[in-house]
Amino acid sequence: MGFYIRKALKVGPVRFNLSKSGVGLSAGIKGLRLGTGPRGNYIHMGRKGLYFRKSLNSASQQHPLLPVNEPDTVDGLAEEFQKIESGSSIGMVDASSSELLDELNEKRKKIRIAPITIILCVGLLLALVGLKVPIWAFPILIVVSIFFIWLTSMQDALRKTTVAFYELEPEVEKSYQRLHDAFAELGSCSRLWHISARAGVHDPKYYAGAKGLVKLDHVILRIGAPPLLKTNLVIPLISTGKRTLAFMPDRELIFDNEGVGAIRYDSLNLEVTEVQFAEEDSVPQDSTIIGTTWRYVNKKGGPDRRFKDNREIPICAYEQLHLSSPSGLNEVIQVSRRGVAENLRIALASMGELT
Repeated sequence: MGFYIRKALKVGPVRFNLSKSGVGLSAGIKGLRLGTGPRGNYIHMGRKGLYFRKSLNSASQQHPLLPVNEPDTVDGLAEEFQKIESGSSIGMVDASSSELLDELNEKRKKIRIAPITIILCVGLLLALVGLKVPIWAFPILIVVSIFFIWLTSMQDALRKTTVAFYELEPEVEKSYQRLHDAFAELGSCSRLWHISARAGVHDPKYYAGAKGLVKLDHVILRIGAPPLLKTNLVIPLISTGKRTLAFMPDRELIFDNEGVGAIRYDSLNLEVTEVQFAEEDSVPQDSTIIGTTWRYVNKKGGPDRRFKDNREIPICAYEQLHLSSPSGLNEVIQVSRRGVAENLRIALASMGELT
């Protein structure tokens, strides 16, 4: 399925329109809209097939890894966990993105008015109850309060949302479609993880023979709109909890609690490797089992008889994606099926050649 390009975007009461002449915007209600565009200002009104419009004057690993949720209780047998984490998004800036990033970061700092309006309206209604205002007045006051809350919500949407229109050349559209296809293939894996920390192991026999431990977090792959950004394209997104990576047609945007950063595709590196995992949980249905081990192993690799209920566990081959950049991006994602990440690497490399 191909991604789609919309010709209009709505942010609150304002609609942005894309045409061959450029970008215009309009605002109003159903049947009456005021607007401006490349050809000047205009008014548009009418309903049910009768409309009026008039212009207005203007101016790779050899030993399996073991996933753990918490540090093992056997002290001294494993190293301290080292976090795998990207730097602040504020430091990820390229010259061509500075104007967009300035607008995004400036709007992120603006305080939302709607929650304050809700508190004030509720406080006013409670105060009027104490003043014994007639009951018939409350429906009117509630309607007025709802109107002001809606109005400030629309204002918040306009104040905090950045609009970006894209009109893609055929070559760029083809490469971006390849990126969408690779992203969909990656998302079709039975299981995906975000690796947030690693630790070495001093004595592998307590860790199913593994040479390293990893902490796994949830990761979400989806297509949609990045935070506080409206665009006429559907965007591939990777959310790792602390940050969201948005793969735009011209660059990758990084959203975190500190702000928004950007990386050009020719500065983005994706390393794809295969890793072996001693899988203590259920084995994903699309993964490949390449061997088995024991939860506690002896020096020869067999079961350590000193431990009761020492069960045999499978060793799975997974694929690991390491996204990095010179400006500080450092994210590691693991997928359950082998052979799916190479198309993404090729697609990102193709985008880098065009941008």
